Amino acid sequence: MNLEELKKIREKAQKDVELRQKGSRIRIVVGMGTSGIAAGARDVLKAFVEEISRRNLNDVIVTQTGERGLASQEPMVEVFEEGKPVVVYGNITVEKAKRLIAEHVVNGNPVSEYAIEVM
Repeated sequence: MNLEELKKIREKAQKDVELRQKGSRIRIVVGMGTSGIAAGARDVLKAFVEEISRRNLNDVIVTQTGERGLASQEPMVEVFEEGKPVVVYGNITVEKAKRLIAEHVVNGNPVSEYAIEVM
């Protein structure tokens, strides 16, 4: 594979990501690094996906990222919403994920007791 072929693959991947994110009002990013997974991030990610599906929230996407470097706060979740500060939540459980969907995503009220950073 030459450099030109690699560039084409990268461009296609970037377009695919842009298409997936287009039309999304909110993006939820779950930390799926080693410490996040050990702390239960897989179940948290699954809970977000299931709750979004159950509520038919077509303008919300869930993605994942690697280590955030704050193992004591895992599983960590970032909520990106157009025109609003990014909220980083820590020590998220399945039950907390469902509450974040209900309160933050649906009603627009970040859950301050779970927040560890607002950017």
